[in-house]
Amino acid sequence: MYQVIRKMLFTDCQCAEDASKTYDDLFAKLDTNKDGKVDVSELKAGLAALGIKTVQGSAQKIVSSGDQDKDDGLDLNEFSNYLKEHEKKLRLTFKSLDKNNDGRIDFLEIKQSLADLGMDISKEEAQKILNSIDADGTMTLDWNEWRDHFLFNPATNLQEIIRYWKHSTVLDIGDSLSIPDEFTEEEKTTGMWWKQLSAGAMAGAVSRTGTAPLDRMKVFMQVHSSKSNKISLVGGFKQMVKEGGVSSLWRGNGINVLKIAPETAIKFMAYEQFKRMLSSEPGKVKTHERFMAGSLAGASAQTAIYPMEVMKTRLTLRKTGQYSGMFDCAKKILKKEGVKAFYKGYVPNLLGIIPYAGIDLAVYESLKNFWLARYAKDSANPGILVLLGCGTLSSTCGQLASYPLALIRTRMQAQASLEGSEQMPMNLMVKKILQKEGFFGLYRGILPNFMKVIPAVSISYVVYEHMKSGLGIQK
Repeated sequence: MYQVIRKMLFTDCQCAEDASKTYDDLFAKLDTNKDGKVDVSELKAGLAALGIKTVQGSAQKIVSSGDQDKDDGLDLNEFSNYLKEHEKKLRLTFKSLDKNNDGRIDFLEIKQSLADLGMDISKEEAQKILNSIDADGTMTLDWNEWRDHFLFNPATNLQEIIRYWKHSTVLDIGDSLSIPDEFTEEEKTTGMWWKQLSAGAMAGAVSRTGTAPLDRMKVFMQVHSSKSNKISLVGGFKQMVKEGGVSSLWRGNGINVLKIAPETAIKFMAYEQFKRMLSSEPGKVKTHERFMAGSLAGASAQTAIYPMEVMKTRLTLRKTGQYSGMFDCAKKILKKEGVKAFYKGYVPNLLGIIPYAGIDLAVYESLKNFWLARYAKDSANPGILVLLGCGTLSSTCGQLASYPLALIRTRMQAQASLEGSEQMPMNLMVKKILQKEGFFGLYRGILPNFMKVIPAVSISYVVYEHMKSGLGIQK
């Protein structure tokens, strides 16, 4: 690829006139049907024929970015303008990476640049990234190598390049204990962050609605299942349908969806504040500082919306006719049990954030490093399947670690609404479960919980991608 572009595109001393002629020649090669326009399929096929490697989705992004008249293709003028603008951005990125201004980037400069953005990577990982771009084997990158590598890949700044591996909370699996999303300064100043949060919230809403029956079964088994009363999946669903009809499988889903938006917004705002407070150097956030800031942001959001969590559990477990809706549920809890009832199970819920977020982050980083060490030969971009797989596995491990606390929380939230149920604090409840049901009693309902992970992730990802294109988010 390096030699191909070197022959076709300009050298540093080339004038604008020569550059335009080169663009003309390249456009002529790509416009295979000679209709004066290059569409996505022509661009993809043409670049492949020229031996130019691109990451998945690059052709679509190039056409979307350069297509001024929205006719799903680039004419010569649009094509030339896109490449000129893109090259300017690449030049700025190169200069920001070239810390000592010697016209070359080495792996230490890559490591330092990522550290400035709050991403601590090892020297080996920095060398991997460098090797994936280094075409002449000098272990440094000059401007030509940098431009040639990224000219037909829409990564225009360092944040966008490393965003391949951003661990996004768009993978909604129904639990809100994960560390919030990271946004670049550009995304914050342009307002792109709220579009991404909105797309993520909508993805979560559709995903939770799609997997609500499994979520209700999980809560049902957490509260009602025991050694003497083993509830099977099929038996549990039959019982629910018999008691309240098919629609009863979605009980509690309304408030589960409703709490996504306030929780996401509070978590994001608190995260930004805690990052500023905890960072040892202005503008730099280390991994352990990010974990602490994320955990505190999660705790802040959970504290603010926790009454909705209690209502969600009560509405999920309700019998037909027990509550007419959310407001009726809140009114009855307040009247019968007082304000304190809205914070039942609060302590185990907060404690659950630490193992969930910690293990989720640690597993994701380990899987990322393993992939980079074993498979990152031509590019640091792992592709969407690898990213989804890593995200799903790390979230699942986080859930596995925090599940006993989630079970205790749910039982404490449900206590007062169960007839003849004994009110007890967290430590006594754990003791009682271990005595009566053994260690695995703390994992009641984990089967439907795991069953919903893959459909939840798949639904949320598909909806998120559609929302992104609908809101005009270029990522």
